Amino acid sequence: MESSSDARGDAATDSASDAIQRDSDELLRSVLGNSPMFAGPRRQATRVTTRRTLTRRAVVWLGQTCNLKCDFCYFKDRIADRGHPEHAFMSLEKAKKICRTVREVYGNNAIDIQGGEPTIFPQIAELVRYCRDIGLVPTLITNALVLAREDRCQSLIDAGLRDFLVSVQGIGSVHDHVVGVPGAFAKVVRALENMMNLKIPFRFNCVMSKLAVPQLPALARLADLSGASVVNFIAFNPFEDQRTPGKRTDSNVPRYTDVRAALTVALDHLDAAGIEANVRYFPFCMLPERHWKSNYNFKQLPYDHHEWDYASWTWTAQREQRTSEGDTSPPPVLGPMLRLGPLAGLAQRIAGHGRLRPLLRQIRVRLSSALMPFHSKASIYANNAELRAQGDCGYKYNRACGICSLRGICDGFHGDYAEMFGTDEAATVSLGRQIDDGTLYISRQKKIVEPEDLSWGL
Repeated sequence: MESSSDARGDAATDSASDAIQRDSDELLRSVLGNSPMFAGPRRQATRVTTRRTLTRRAVVWLGQTCNLKCDFCYFKDRIADRGHPEHAFMSLEKAKKICRTVREVYGNNAIDIQGGEPTIFPQIAELVRYCRDIGLVPTLITNALVLAREDRCQSLIDAGLRDFLVSVQGIGSVHDHVVGVPGAFAKVVRALENMMNLKIPFRFNCVMSKLAVPQLPALARLADLSGASVVNFIAFNPFEDQRTPGKRTDSNVPRYTDVRAALTVALDHLDAAGIEANVRYFPFCMLPERHWKSNYNFKQLPYDHHEWDYASWTWTAQREQRTSEGDTSPPPVLGPMLRLGPLAGLAQRIAGHGRLRPLLRQIRVRLSSALMPFHSKASIYANNAELRAQGDCGYKYNRACGICSLRGICDGFHGDYAEMFGTDEAATVSLGRQIDDGTLYISRQKKIVEPEDLSWGL
């Protein structure tokens, strides 16, 4: 039975949520003006499923050339440095070779094409068409500035593009400030209107930077009005160039507890509207239980068909596949990784030396291949998830995590976040049993089934 205090608490929460929603609508109206978005959502009919299988989506980075200067960008230094080996766009021929490899070697059937900014890649329509021809359903991860021109949208549709994953980093001036270009949000709005008119599917990506957090409910409302099929909320984590000391500070990184309220309101709105929402790299205890179905740590990511296959991602993330110069490296097989224990620190130091990195990679690949016959595919992916979280990102657990029922499926606190803020925000979740199945809660989420995606088995 619900207590009177619980009822009062729920009523207070509902009232606060209503106020946030009114503020969101007011903000959107002040920014969007007479946009046709306010005529009502034009969401296309979609199929959904709760079936969970390993994703077969790949990713290719064309080069770190971009027309924005996003504060949170993983490749911020590479985009600013024209001399960086990953800055310039690769040739169309190299891009095709990478796409052909993920199709033929890894069996991928969909691909995210990104840069930098892929819409300014000179032969982007030809690459999209090539992907379609070889059986890779293509998506562009884009900031959408170029797509403010309807003819650019149309040319990509004609080439066979499946959908756009659009970067929306706030509303109005907040988005402009975060991405470093005045007027950028107005172009995003025009691009979304073009996509609506042309009936091409699109999804949203939002990095939860400090400025963006208060606007998460407004962003959810924008997704509803425009007809976005999915919204991804991504914790601001220090991958790639963001690992540089001083890049991430408490001036641009919010505490998890400061994210929770606005994120919960946004997720509630999207849930009510029937829009798929995904939260990346966030501790489970920072979300109410009703939204654990949307929470994707490393153990859940391989089961999201809008995320990347760990096997091909391991290969495409290597420098040889991200530089304009040079040939691609041999594609490795994803296998179980040895737990190095006290030798892990030594291995990381070796990996930090450019000349020794290829040798360490070869040793890892050979050991993984030798161990593969003794492990299931699901266990290999779970093992790789732990490697990415603990080995690559240094995730930390608090004492409260030690007795938490969700420790087996939650990564905890990113290592750099823990250094900045500590881990005292952690809260123990007590369910009377330990949860070790990474798909348990995400299996309750209704995910979009793309018509071209046959890997769902539906």
